[in-house]
Amino acid sequence: MAWRSVGANNEDLIRQLKDHGVIASDAVAQAMKETDRKHYSPRNPYMDAPQPIGGGVTISAPHMHAFALEYLRDQLKPGARILDVGSGSGYLTACFYRYIKAKGVDADTRIVGIEHQAELVRLSKANLNTDDRSMLDSGQLLIVEGDGRKGYPPNAPYNAIHVGAAAPDTPTELINQLANGGRLIVPVGPDGGSQYMQQYDKDANGKVEMTRLMGVMYVPLTDLRS
Repeated sequence: MAWRSVGANNEDLIRQLKDHGVIASDAVAQAMKETDRKHYSPRNPYMDAPQPIGGGVTISAPHMHAFALEYLRDQLKPGARILDVGSGSGYLTACFYRYIKAKGVDADTRIVGIEHQAELVRLSKANLNTDDRSMLDSGQLLIVEGDGRKGYPPNAPYNAIHVGAAAPDTPTELINQLANGGRLIVPVGPDGGSQYMQQYDKDANGKVEMTRLMGVMYVPLTDLRS
């Protein structure tokens, strides 16, 4: 994406993303306004570019988080189960929580962020509690440590899955954990090579259709040993 922006504050950043058509819906704008990036990005929180958060990991640029919310918004409903693979700082996981909560309250709602670095699990929980402790206290937003390439079976199947790092090829295990009617968005391609954001939709009969959305550049989806 050629356009870049720096906001004076979080609200200004979101306004600019909306003015430039990156954010298409008021509901996505509101969820991002309520989730101030200063709690999740210690450096340049309002710059529309990836920023380091530690452990060799970055928080994605705001426009990529906006795209994720827009592409998944039809699946983000009260009672839904959402998986955020490579949840990093916890920012997008918090946006998912707030987006759904604004639509209504359902005891079955679960938003799971999975991260393989223990230090990032600790950091993201601290970020979420600094932002609003009630998110984790609700029991509906969970941050777990694990290999996100294998999904998180305890809360499967998921209505929406977002992956924040590039899978080298089709993420079969994540597709298997997608509910009928669900949607997965994931960057696919080799590290340093051509990568594309791909959307996988599973219909009511379990048939999967892939749509290539855009060219992207992400770090590879790994575990601690790779």
